[in-house]
Amino acid sequence: MEQPVNDRPEANEAKAPKENILFAALRALRPKQWTKNAFLLAALLFSFQFTNPDAVLKTAWGIACFCLISSTGYIFNDLQDREADALHPKKRKRPIASGALPVGAAWVEMAVIFTIGTTGAFLLSPGFGAVAMLYFVTTMSYTVYFKHQVILDIMFLAAGFIWRAIAGAVAIKVIISPWLLLCTAFLALFLGFNKRRGELVLLGADKAATTRKNLAEYSTSMLDEFQAITTSGTIISYALYTVQGSPTPWMLVTLPFVLYVIFRYIYLVQGRGEGDAPDETLLKDKPILLTALLYGLTTVAVLVASHEGLI
Repeated sequence: MEQPVNDRPEANEAKAPKENILFAALRALRPKQWTKNAFLLAALLFSFQFTNPDAVLKTAWGIACFCLISSTGYIFNDLQDREADALHPKKRKRPIASGALPVGAAWVEMAVIFTIGTTGAFLLSPGFGAVAMLYFVTTMSYTVYFKHQVILDIMFLAAGFIWRAIAGAVAIKVIISPWLLLCTAFLALFLGFNKRRGELVLLGADKAATTRKNLAEYSTSMLDEFQAITTSGTIISYALYTVQGSPTPWMLVTLPFVLYVIFRYIYLVQGRGEGDAPDETLLKDKPILLTALLYGLTTVAVLVASHEGLI
Protein backbone atom coordinates (compact mmCIF):
# COMPACT_ATOMS: atom_id res chain seq x y z
CA MET A 1 0.00 0.00 0.00
CA GLU A 2 1.31 3.46 -0.90
CA GLN A 3 2.25 5.50 2.15
CA PRO A 4 0.90 9.05 2.53
CA VAL A 5 3.59 11.57 1.72
CA ASN A 6 3.75 12.85 5.31
CA ASP A 7 4.34 9.33 6.66
CA ARG A 8 7.30 8.52 4.43
CA PRO A 9 10.75 8.56 6.02
CA GLU A 10 12.02 10.70 3.14
CA ALA A 11 9.37 13.33 3.89
CA ASN A 12 10.35 13.40 7.54
CA GLU A 13 14.00 13.92 6.62
CA ALA A 14 13.05 16.73 4.29
CA LYS A 15 10.97 18.42 6.98
CA ALA A 16 13.59 17.93 9.72
CA PRO A 17 14.91 21.25 11.01
CA LYS A 18 18.54 21.97 10.25
CA GLU A 19 20.66 20.96 13.21
CA ASN A 20 24.34 21.24 13.94
CA ILE A 21 25.84 17.82 13.28
CA LEU A 22 27.83 17.90 16.52
CA PHE A 23 24.69 18.53 18.53
CA ALA A 24 22.92 15.79 16.58
CA ALA A 25 25.80 13.42 17.38
CA LEU A 26 25.48 14.29 21.07
CA ARG A 27 21.71 13.65 21.03
CA ALA A 28 22.32 10.30 19.31
CA LEU A 29 24.15 9.18 22.46
CA ARG A 30 20.84 9.56 24.35
CA PRO A 31 22.44 11.13 27.46
CA LYS A 32 19.07 11.08 29.27
CA GLN A 33 19.25 7.29 29.29
CA TRP A 34 22.62 7.35 31.03
CA THR A 35 20.60 7.52 34.24
CA LYS A 36 20.14 3.75 33.84
CA ASN A 37 23.82 3.34 34.66
CA ALA A 38 23.07 4.54 38.19
CA PHE A 39 22.50 0.84 38.88
CA LEU A 40 26.29 0.58 39.14
CA LEU A 41 25.99 2.65 42.32
CA ALA A 42 23.99 -0.02 44.15
CA ALA A 43 27.00 -2.10 45.17
CA LEU A 44 28.90 1.02 46.29
CA LEU A 45 25.99 2.14 48.45
CA PHE A 46 24.87 -1.10 50.06
CA SER A 47 28.39 -2.43 50.70
CA PHE A 48 29.17 0.77 52.62
CA GLN A 49 32.04 1.60 50.26
CA PHE A 50 30.78 5.12 49.56
CA THR A 51 33.15 6.38 52.28
CA ASN A 52 36.10 4.90 50.37
CA PRO A 53 37.45 7.48 47.86
CA ASP A 54 39.13 4.79 45.75
CA ALA A 55 35.86 2.83 45.45
CA VAL A 56 33.96 6.00 44.56
CA LEU A 57 36.49 6.83 41.83
CA LYS A 58 36.36 3.32 40.39
CA THR A 59 32.55 3.36 40.35
CA ALA A 60 32.52 6.75 38.61
CA TRP A 61 35.02 5.42 36.06
CA GLY A 62 32.85 2.36 35.49
CA ILE A 63 29.72 4.44 35.02
CA ALA A 64 31.50 6.59 32.43
CA CYS A 65 32.54 3.46 30.52
CA PHE A 66 29.00 2.07 30.62
CA CYS A 67 27.61 5.39 29.38
CA LEU A 68 29.78 5.13 26.27
CA ILE A 69 29.16 1.41 25.73
CA SER A 70 25.40 1.76 26.20
CA SER A 71 25.37 4.70 23.77
CA THR A 72 27.07 2.45 21.22
CA GLY A 73 24.05 0.18 21.47
CA TYR A 74 21.63 3.10 21.17
CA ILE A 75 23.27 4.32 17.97
CA PHE A 76 23.29 0.83 16.49
CA ASN A 77 19.62 0.41 17.41
CA ASP A 78 18.73 3.72 15.76
CA LEU A 79 20.64 2.77 12.62
CA GLN A 80 18.77 -0.53 12.43
CA ASP A 81 15.38 1.04 13.08
CA ARG A 82 15.71 4.36 11.27
CA GLU A 83 12.92 3.64 8.76
CA ALA A 84 10.48 2.40 11.40
CA ASP A 85 11.42 5.24 13.76
CA ALA A 86 10.58 7.74 11.02
CA LEU A 87 6.95 6.61 11.32
CA HIS A 88 6.85 6.94 15.12
CA PRO A 89 5.34 10.14 16.60
CA LYS A 90 8.28 10.60 19.01
CA LYS A 91 11.15 8.57 17.60
CA ARG A 92 11.00 10.34 14.25
CA LYS A 93 12.73 13.26 15.99
CA ARG A 94 15.81 11.18 16.76
CA PRO A 95 18.91 12.44 14.90
CA ILE A 96 19.35 9.43 12.62
CA ALA A 97 15.66 8.93 11.83
CA SER A 98 15.20 12.64 11.08
CA GLY A 99 18.32 12.84 8.92
CA ALA A 100 20.06 15.34 11.20
CA LEU A 101 22.91 12.83 11.69
CA PRO A 102 24.03 11.15 8.44
CA VAL A 103 24.25 7.37 8.51
CA GLY A 104 27.98 7.37 7.73
CA ALA A 105 28.73 9.79 10.56
CA ALA A 106 26.68 7.66 12.95
CA TRP A 107 28.75 4.56 12.14
CA VAL A 108 31.98 6.48 12.77
CA GLU A 109 30.65 7.87 16.05
CA MET A 110 29.62 4.41 17.17
CA ALA A 111 33.06 2.96 16.45
CA VAL A 112 34.85 5.77 18.30
CA ILE A 113 32.80 5.67 21.50
CA PHE A 114 32.84 1.86 21.56
CA THR A 115 36.63 1.88 21.37
CA ILE A 116 36.96 4.47 24.13
CA GLY A 117 34.37 2.78 26.37
CA THR A 118 35.77 -0.75 26.08
CA THR A 119 39.36 0.41 26.49
CA GLY A 120 38.40 2.28 29.65
CA ALA A 121 36.50 -0.76 30.96
CA PHE A 122 39.48 -3.11 30.60
CA LEU A 123 41.81 -0.49 32.05
CA LEU A 124 39.64 -0.43 35.17
CA SER A 125 40.03 -4.21 35.51
CA PRO A 126 39.87 -7.28 33.26
CA GLY A 127 36.87 -8.54 35.20
CA PHE A 128 34.99 -5.29 34.76
CA GLY A 129 35.85 -5.29 31.07
CA ALA A 130 34.48 -8.83 30.72
CA VAL A 131 31.19 -7.87 32.39
CA ALA A 132 30.98 -4.79 30.16
CA MET A 133 31.38 -7.02 27.10
CA LEU A 134 28.68 -9.38 28.34
CA TYR A 135 26.41 -6.35 28.73
CA PHE A 136 27.26 -5.21 25.21
CA VAL A 137 26.59 -8.65 23.70
CA THR A 138 23.24 -8.74 25.54
CA THR A 139 22.18 -5.34 24.19
CA MET A 140 23.30 -6.13 20.65
CA SER A 141 21.51 -9.49 20.62
CA TYR A 142 18.42 -7.64 21.85
CA THR A 143 18.64 -5.14 19.00
CA VAL A 144 19.28 -7.74 16.31
CA TYR A 145 16.83 -10.43 17.39
CA PHE A 146 15.25 -10.53 20.83
CA LYS A 147 13.41 -7.19 20.69
CA HIS A 148 11.12 -8.86 18.16
CA GLN A 149 10.29 -11.75 20.52
CA VAL A 150 7.36 -11.33 22.90
CA ILE A 151 8.32 -11.45 26.62
CA LEU A 152 11.94 -12.26 25.78
CA ASP A 153 12.34 -8.66 24.65
CA ILE A 154 11.66 -7.41 28.18
CA MET A 155 13.72 -10.16 29.78
CA PHE A 156 16.75 -9.15 27.72
CA LEU A 157 16.22 -5.50 28.63
CA ALA A 158 16.16 -6.57 32.28
CA ALA A 159 19.36 -8.56 31.77
CA GLY A 160 21.08 -5.32 30.80
CA PHE A 161 20.23 -3.84 34.20
CA ILE A 162 21.48 -6.95 35.97
CA TRP A 163 24.82 -6.70 34.17
CA ARG A 164 25.03 -3.06 35.32
CA ALA A 165 24.47 -4.09 38.94
CA ILE A 166 27.08 -6.86 38.64
CA ALA A 167 29.53 -4.45 37.03
CA GLY A 168 29.21 -2.07 39.96
CA ALA A 169 30.20 -4.85 42.35
CA VAL A 170 33.05 -6.08 40.16
CA ALA A 171 34.44 -2.53 39.81
CA ILE A 172 35.03 -2.24 43.56
CA LYS A 173 35.65 -5.96 44.16
CA VAL A 174 32.86 -6.70 46.61
CA ILE A 175 30.73 -9.83 46.86
CA ILE A 176 27.74 -9.76 44.50
CA SER A 177 24.65 -10.05 46.68
CA PRO A 178 21.85 -12.27 45.34
CA TRP A 179 19.44 -9.76 46.89
CA LEU A 180 20.90 -7.04 44.68
CA LEU A 181 20.35 -9.15 41.58
CA LEU A 182 16.83 -10.17 42.63
CA CYS A 183 15.67 -6.60 43.35
CA THR A 184 17.30 -5.33 40.15
CA ALA A 185 15.68 -8.02 38.03
CA PHE A 186 12.15 -7.40 39.29
CA LEU A 187 12.50 -3.63 39.06
CA ALA A 188 13.83 -3.85 35.51
CA LEU A 189 10.98 -6.17 34.47
CA PHE A 190 8.52 -3.76 36.10
CA LEU A 191 9.87 -0.82 34.09
CA GLY A 192 10.09 -2.88 30.90
CA PHE A 193 6.52 -4.12 30.85
CA ASN A 194 5.26 -0.66 31.73
CA LYS A 195 7.33 0.70 28.85
CA ARG A 196 5.57 -1.66 26.45
CA ARG A 197 2.21 -0.62 27.87
CA GLY A 198 3.06 3.04 27.40
CA GLU A 199 4.16 2.41 23.81
CA LEU A 200 0.99 0.47 23.06
CA VAL A 201 -1.23 3.23 24.44
CA LEU A 202 0.73 5.93 22.62
CA LEU A 203 0.60 4.26 19.21
CA GLY A 204 -2.68 2.39 19.43
CA ALA A 205 -3.21 -1.21 18.35
CA ASP A 206 -3.54 -0.26 14.67
CA LYS A 207 -0.13 1.43 14.34
CA ALA A 208 1.79 -0.65 16.85
CA ALA A 209 3.11 -3.18 14.32
CA THR A 210 4.44 -0.45 12.00
CA THR A 211 7.11 0.64 14.50
CA ARG A 212 7.76 -2.57 16.45
CA LYS A 213 6.78 -5.95 15.04
CA ASN A 214 5.97 -7.69 18.30
CA LEU A 215 4.19 -4.76 19.98
CA ALA A 216 0.90 -5.70 18.34
CA GLU A 217 1.10 -9.10 20.05
CA TYR A 218 0.81 -7.44 23.45
CA SER A 219 -2.42 -6.09 24.90
CA THR A 220 -3.00 -3.65 27.73
CA SER A 221 -4.80 -6.34 29.76
CA MET A 222 -1.86 -8.73 29.33
CA LEU A 223 0.62 -6.03 30.30
CA ASP A 224 -1.49 -5.11 33.32
CA GLU A 225 -1.12 -8.71 34.48
CA PHE A 226 2.63 -8.59 33.98
CA GLN A 227 2.71 -5.26 35.81
CA ALA A 228 0.90 -6.75 38.80
CA ILE A 229 3.31 -9.70 38.99
CA THR A 230 6.47 -7.62 38.70
CA THR A 231 5.15 -5.00 41.12
CA SER A 232 4.61 -7.70 43.75
CA GLY A 233 8.02 -9.23 43.04
CA THR A 234 9.78 -5.88 43.33
CA ILE A 235 8.15 -4.94 46.62
CA ILE A 236 8.48 -8.37 48.24
CA SER A 237 12.10 -8.87 47.21
CA TYR A 238 13.09 -5.43 48.50
CA ALA A 239 11.14 -5.90 51.75
CA LEU A 240 12.85 -9.25 52.35
CA TYR A 241 16.22 -7.69 51.58
CA THR A 242 15.75 -5.00 54.22
CA VAL A 243 15.13 -7.50 57.02
CA GLN A 244 17.25 -10.47 55.89
CA GLY A 245 19.94 -9.34 53.48
CA SER A 246 20.83 -5.78 54.48
CA PRO A 247 23.55 -4.79 57.01
CA THR A 248 20.81 -3.69 59.43
CA PRO A 249 17.07 -4.41 59.73
CA TRP A 250 16.62 -0.67 60.16
CA MET A 251 16.76 -0.51 56.37
CA LEU A 252 13.07 -1.37 56.63
CA VAL A 253 12.42 2.35 57.17
CA THR A 254 13.29 2.92 53.50
CA LEU A 255 10.45 0.67 52.30
CA PRO A 256 7.79 3.45 52.27
CA PHE A 257 9.90 5.41 49.76
CA VAL A 258 10.10 2.39 47.47
CA LEU A 259 6.37 1.79 47.77
CA TYR A 260 5.54 5.39 46.93
CA VAL A 261 7.78 5.50 43.85
CA ILE A 262 6.32 2.27 42.47
CA PHE A 263 2.72 3.33 43.13
CA ARG A 264 3.40 6.79 41.71
CA TYR A 265 4.92 5.26 38.58
CA ILE A 266 1.90 3.03 38.06
CA TYR A 267 -0.31 6.11 38.45
CA LEU A 268 1.68 7.93 35.76
CA VAL A 269 1.48 4.95 33.42
CA GLN A 270 -2.19 4.13 33.87
CA GLY A 271 -3.57 7.51 34.88
CA ARG A 272 -1.60 9.78 32.57
CA GLY A 273 -0.64 7.46 29.73
CA GLU A 274 3.13 7.80 30.33
CA GLY A 275 5.85 5.19 30.66
CA ASP A 276 6.79 4.69 27.01
CA ALA A 277 10.10 6.40 27.85
CA PRO A 278 10.92 5.44 31.49
CA ASP A 279 13.89 7.80 31.71
CA GLU A 280 11.72 10.79 30.77
CA THR A 281 8.90 9.73 33.08
CA LEU A 282 11.24 9.35 36.06
CA LEU A 283 13.31 12.46 35.43
CA LYS A 284 10.48 14.91 34.87
CA ASP A 285 8.22 13.87 37.76
CA LYS A 286 9.08 16.00 40.79
CA PRO A 287 7.41 13.76 43.42
CA ILE A 288 9.47 10.79 42.23
CA LEU A 289 12.68 12.81 42.13
CA LEU A 290 12.08 14.15 45.65
CA THR A 291 11.27 10.68 46.97
CA ALA A 292 14.39 9.24 45.34
CA LEU A 293 16.48 11.94 47.02
CA LEU A 294 14.90 11.23 50.41
CA TYR A 295 15.44 7.51 49.87
CA GLY A 296 19.14 8.05 49.17
CA LEU A 297 19.63 10.31 52.18
CA THR A 298 17.73 7.95 54.48
CA THR A 299 19.67 4.92 53.24
CA VAL A 300 23.02 6.62 53.81
CA ALA A 301 21.92 7.80 57.27
CA VAL A 302 20.77 4.31 58.29
CA LEU A 303 23.94 2.62 57.02
CA VAL A 304 26.21 5.17 58.71
CA ALA A 305 24.30 4.92 62.00
CA SER A 306 24.49 1.12 61.85
CA HIS A 307 28.20 1.19 61.04
CA GLU A 308 28.88 3.50 63.98
CA GLY A 309 26.83 1.34 66.34
CA LEU A 310 24.19 3.99 66.91
CA ILE A 311 21.31 1.68 65.99
